[in-house]
Amino acid sequence: MTEINQKTTIRILTTGGTIEKSYCESEGTLKNRASIIREGLISSLRLPYTHLELESILNKDSLEMDNSDRDQICAAIARTADQGDPIVILHGTDTMAVTAEYCFEKMGTPKVPVVFTGAMRPMGFIDSDARQNVTEALLTARLAEPGFYIAFHNRVFRIPGARKNLETGTFEAT
Repeated sequence: MTEINQKTTIRILTTGGTIEKSYCESEGTLKNRASIIREGLISSLRLPYTHLELESILNKDSLEMDNSDRDQICAAIARTADQGDPIVILHGTDTMAVTAEYCFEKMGTPKVPVVFTGAMRPMGFIDSDARQNVTEALLTARLAEPGFYIAFHNRVFRIPGARKNLETGTFEAT
């Protein structure tokens, strides 16, 4: 018999990006450092039927990523997808669609839903969109069929088929 209120495990892979930037008082800078996602975001979400596993893959601004970084992300997706759980990838928004399409082209359709998301403002900022985007990505990962997606600002885009619109500061279908 299947448990009616069964817990779902979602695996979160972090790569850096604006969502993970934090302020360094001594330098007066915003930089990607060790992931602050667990303490700052995950611990504040109320998800009684979801178990989250967090793994840091990279800690880079997405504008600094190259194809060797994307290969690392693909390898992490392949290894993680073998466990059979949905995946959420936290990524910088500037090249998120590029990485998602790169993974799709290299891997085809994965065994599980793989949902990319990020934020326009760092998680620690009071007006950050991080909590909204991560929450929406987690729900998308639970409900979507296997494939690559971007969940952002209350929309879900299948990959390929999305890009960042610099004028509106969000993603749109292509």
